[in-house]
Amino acid sequence: MTDREVLLEAFKFHGHKCWASTAGVRAGLAALRALGVPRTGSSGELHCLVEIGDNHGAQCFADGVQYATGCTLGKGNIEKTGWGKLAITLIDKKRERSVRVSYKGTRQKQIAESAFMRKRGQGIPPTEIPEEEAWEMVNIIWEAPEEEVLTIGEVRPHPFSDLGEIMGLHPCAECGELVSIKYLRVVGNRHVCTPCSGYE
Repeated sequence: MTDREVLLEAFKFHGHKCWASTAGVRAGLAALRALGVPRTGSSGELHCLVEIGDNHGAQCFADGVQYATGCTLGKGNIEKTGWGKLAITLIDKKRERSVRVSYKGTRQKQIAESAFMRKRGQGIPPTEIPEEEAWEMVNIIWEAPEEEVLTIGEVRPHPFSDLGEIMGLHPCAECGELVSIKYLRVVGNRHVCTPCSGYE
């Protein structure tokens, strides 16, 4: 798959075109190249720390990273640090090494002044903005020289201890829904899910 095909597929995965998911794709692809590894398959050879937080603009960055690297929430090989930054550390678990890639804000003024972002500021959903305006904004990041929009760190040793997957599901004694054994709570002599336990 070419980088451009990865970008197009990432937009399908994400649901709309935007600058932050574009930056995430570029960061993910740059990290793969720096480590000399392909996109991860089903076995989770890679692990990604994405530095976004909660409830801030540009969280779309994480979807671009997920699609580009193959590290996904469902595979359990991506996690948020909660630092509110547009950066990742991609870890090659087999060779125990990693690279950190961060987004540089050199193009933020152009992005903010784009027709796409002006319409987003008016509350227009991204899927209702004309395609040519979306691509104009995407290309501000996509067509920029890599060194202008990304900082790519050195590849460093990164010991990685994989705790493995905890297998097994058990029904909650209260609601009957299946719960991963790791998350069961004991209330009295009953095994219940966290919401039914009354604990946070």
